[in-house]
Amino acid sequence: MQPVVESPAVHQHLPFYRHLYFQVIVAIVLGALLGYFSPELAAKFKPLGDAFIKLVKMIIAPVIFLTIVTGIAGMTHLSVVGRVFVKTMVYFLFFSTLALVVGLVIAKLVQPGAGMHINVAELDQSAVKGYVTQSHDMSLIGFLMDVIPKTLVSPLVGDNILQVLFVAVLFGIALASVGDVGKPVLSFLESLTVPVFKLVGILMKAAPLGAFGAIAFTIGKFGIESLVNLAWLVGTFYLTSIFFVVVILGAVARFCGFSILKLIRYLKAELLLVLGTSSSESALPSLMQKMEKAGCSKSVVGLVVPTGYSFNLDGTNIYMTLASLFIAQATDTHLTLGHEIALLLVAMLSSKGAAGVTGAGFITLAATLAVVPEIPIAGMALILGVDRFMSECRSLTNFMGNAVATVVISKWEGALDDDKLQTALSGEDEA
Repeated sequence: MQPVVESPAVHQHLPFYRHLYFQVIVAIVLGALLGYFSPELAAKFKPLGDAFIKLVKMIIAPVIFLTIVTGIAGMTHLSVVGRVFVKTMVYFLFFSTLALVVGLVIAKLVQPGAGMHINVAELDQSAVKGYVTQSHDMSLIGFLMDVIPKTLVSPLVGDNILQVLFVAVLFGIALASVGDVGKPVLSFLESLTVPVFKLVGILMKAAPLGAFGAIAFTIGKFGIESLVNLAWLVGTFYLTSIFFVVVILGAVARFCGFSILKLIRYLKAELLLVLGTSSSESALPSLMQKMEKAGCSKSVVGLVVPTGYSFNLDGTNIYMTLASLFIAQATDTHLTLGHEIALLLVAMLSSKGAAGVTGAGFITLAATLAVVPEIPIAGMALILGVDRFMSECRSLTNFMGNAVATVVISKWEGALDDDKLQTALSGEDEA
């Protein structure tokens, strides 16, 4: 049973000012203006952004659990689950690696840090010590062990997406395996899905307030002027991310029969929410809902989207190699081809170990540089001031990478309703 629920975005026939995306745009503009003209006052609005993200995180675990369990339990062959998971991981590994390579190549071509001639000894390293400390606590083995929760129900009251995914997949398989005995449980969970997604719609009404608070704090705290000195780096990162989404993911989308630009338009409300809050998690429940509405199988959506939020961080991967080479160039650190290959390999592992960590992009960068001693980790102090402004782009790119992956893997698995997809992307049935 597919629950029919109201989307966070509202119907087209309503006045423009009732659309979620319009309200978020207005909130972002007002927040930015307040941050620019009254930075001290703007910084005090941080709790609005934090509160909204906490509200969304509150509902993420139930949404993932219900979507995955009902999707898997409704499958006729459980072997499909394993096949979808393998295809998903192959896709994620390829495009995550490609994102790292793209960041590396662009950094070598553009050289955003060249000519700065920074003396590492003169940098204030105290500001990055906290991130370095957190990075030391990360390891691939520790990350994998952390996927296993303490109890069966603890993931539902925690904030570890992978633990929720792990328990949901196991429970879904168990529920499907017991046959008719499990039908009452499945029926209950399917019915429970309706009010849970209705709750998502209710929470999304607070999105403009969250976006206003978050963007006001960012501009008020860090200031637009902090962008000027490192504008070349920030601009290079944004243009590289746009290139990755529009050209590379766009080519993948075209090969699979849909337009990346139409998908961006379809997800405009969610993208603006990610931009305003600088968190792709803020739009996770809405993304899952919209992907189902666009014709992707519930079981595929349930497996791909939550897994992608940990393993398919295209924006973060571009940032890691680009920022690493920027620091090397700015500090006149010469890197050989061997150093660059080592950087790529370490980043591939560290990007997985940082999944689910707050501020993952910067912490992952610290973990990567700690293993590649040729690049001075103290150089991170150079980009700390603008990292927040690059965080929005990381989140947007990560979000679009997972949206494309969901459609592609659904198509690959033969679990995509092309008619529903084209209807959704054309805006004929837009919500």
